[in-house]
Amino acid sequence: MTQPHASQKPSPKPLQKAVFPVAGLGTRFLPATKAQPKEMLPVVDKPLIQYAVEEAYAAGIRHMIFITGRNKRAIEDHFDTAYELENELEVAGKVALLKVLRSIQPDNMNFSYVRQHRSLGLGHAVLCAEHMVGDEPFAVLLADDLMVGNPPVLAQMAEQFAALQQSVIAVQEVPPEHTRRYGIVAGEAISPSLIKVSRIVEKPAPEDAPSHMGVAGRYILTPAVFAHIRQQSGGVGGEIQLTDGIAGLMSQEDVYAFQYQGQRYDCGSKEGFLQATVELALEHPEVGQHFRAYLQQLQLTLR
Repeated sequence: MTQPHASQKPSPKPLQKAVFPVAGLGTRFLPATKAQPKEMLPVVDKPLIQYAVEEAYAAGIRHMIFITGRNKRAIEDHFDTAYELENELEVAGKVALLKVLRSIQPDNMNFSYVRQHRSLGLGHAVLCAEHMVGDEPFAVLLADDLMVGNPPVLAQMAEQFAALQQSVIAVQEVPPEHTRRYGIVAGEAISPSLIKVSRIVEKPAPEDAPSHMGVAGRYILTPAVFAHIRQQSGGVGGEIQLTDGIAGLMSQEDVYAFQYQGQRYDCGSKEGFLQATVELALEHPEVGQHFRAYLQQLQLTLR
C-alpha cells in the first residue's frame, strides 16, 4: 500500500467521531416525510439512521454527531432512553425486546446534536460540526445510503485510513448515464481497490465525467478539509458542496478513493428503499424464511 508523501506528517489521532448530516427535508418521500424525518423511515424493523450509526460503531467510532434541522426531534428521541417503555417491558418480562431497545444506545456511545439553520448543502452541514470535531479525523455517513458489507463498509475504510492517515472516500462504479447523480473521481490506481485521487467533480454530465467511479455516502476526512469547505461560495445548485471542499484539500494533502466490498442501497429513492426492504427482509432471522416463501408464491401468481 502506498504511503503519504514524506513531507506530510500523518496524524497520530485515532478515528473516534462520525458526522451524520440529517437536516434534509426528504421531499422525495412525501407525504410520508411530512411529519417525520426521512432518516427514521424503517427498513424492516430499524430506521435508516440506526443502520448508519451501527456501521460507525462497528468501525470503532463512539462519538456520533448529528447535524439536524427542524422536525428532526424524532432522531434525538430514538437515541435517547425511553424510561417508561423500558419499565413496561421489564414489568412484562419481555427481556428480549428490552435488550433490543437498550442496544440502540450502548453505554460507551456519545451523542451530540447541532442545528443547521439553513439548507446550504452537504459541505455546509459538515462545516457545522467543525467545533465538535476539532483537530481530529472524522467520518461522514449519509443515512440515505444504506451500506451492507462484511466487514461493514466504514470498518473497511477505517482500516485503509489507519494505514494511510489521509482522507479516504468510498466509491463504486456507476453507469455512464448516472454520473449526474454523483461526485465522480479519477486518479492513479494504487491497488485493485485504492485510487490516489487527482480529480473530483460534482455531478458532471456523462460527456464531462472524468471516469465512472462515483462517490458513495461514506467519507473519512482529515480536519484540514474544513478550511477548504469555508472557501466555497456555492457550487452545483448554489450549495456549498463537500466535493468542492475535498477538491481543495487535494492541493494540501493526498486523498484516496476506496472501492469497498459490499452492497449500497440508494434509500433516498423509492426504488432503492424498496430494494433494501425486500433484500434485508429476506436475510432477517425472524421473518426471512416466511417472507421468502411468500415472494415465491407471489411470483407464481404473477406468471
